[in-house]
Amino acid sequence: MTEQSQVEVYWHNHSVPREEREALNTNKGCVVWFTGLSACGKSTVANLVDHKLHSLKKHSYVLDGDNVRHGLNAGPGMLKDEHGEEFAKRFGLGFSAQDREENIRRIGAVAKLFSEAGVIALTAFISPYRIDRDRVRKTLKEGDFIEVFVDAPLDVCEKRDPKGLYKKARAGELKGFTGIDDPYEAPRNPELVLDAGTKTAGQLAEEVITYLKSKGVV
Repeated sequence: MTEQSQVEVYWHNHSVPREEREALNTNKGCVVWFTGLSACGKSTVANLVDHKLHSLKKHSYVLDGDNVRHGLNAGPGMLKDEHGEEFAKRFGLGFSAQDREENIRRIGAVAKLFSEAGVIALTAFISPYRIDRDRVRKTLKEGDFIEVFVDAPLDVCEKRDPKGLYKKARAGELKGFTGIDDPYEAPRNPELVLDAGTKTAGQLAEEVITYLKSKGVV
C-alpha cells in the first residue's frame, strides 16, 4: 500500500450554505446539459442562453466541449509548453469510448461544483452515451440536472458542418466519429427537446429561458 493510499479523505461542509449563495445570486443553481450531434447547435444555443441570463442579472457560465479540451481535459499537442505536454500525455483525453466517458465524468463533477455555488452551469457536449449522462444526473440533487436534447437530423448537421468534421469522417480520415461510425444515443426522457432542424437558435434559447422560469430557477 502506498503512502498516498493510506491518507484518509473526508468531505468538508461549507460554512456558507447553498441557499444563501442562491439568495445572493437571485437564481437557483443547476446544470443545464445540452446534448446532441456535432453541429446541431449546442454551443450556439448555450451561449445565447448565457447571454439572456446575464441580461437578467442571473449567474451562469458555459462549459463548452472544445474549451474544456484546451485545459482540464487537454490531450497531447493542446498545451503549448513542455510541462503541459507531459501532463497531457499522462492525464489528457482523446476520443476513445473510455476517454469520452472520463471527459463527461470530469465535466460533470465541475458542473456540480458550479451548481452548488448557486450558478447555472450550461454544458455543451456531444456526450453521445446515455449511460454517461445518466451517471452525471445521479451525482446531482433531484431537479438539479436539466437534460436538453438539441435535436437536429444528421443530414442537417452535415450540411452545417462548420469544422468540416463530417466530411473527414465520411472520407475515412476521422475514426469513431459520432453519428457516422460511432453511435449517438438520444435521451429517452429529457427535460426539454429543442427542434434544431426547423427553429432558429434564438427561438431555441428562448424556449430554454421559458423552461427555467417555469421551474423557478430564475
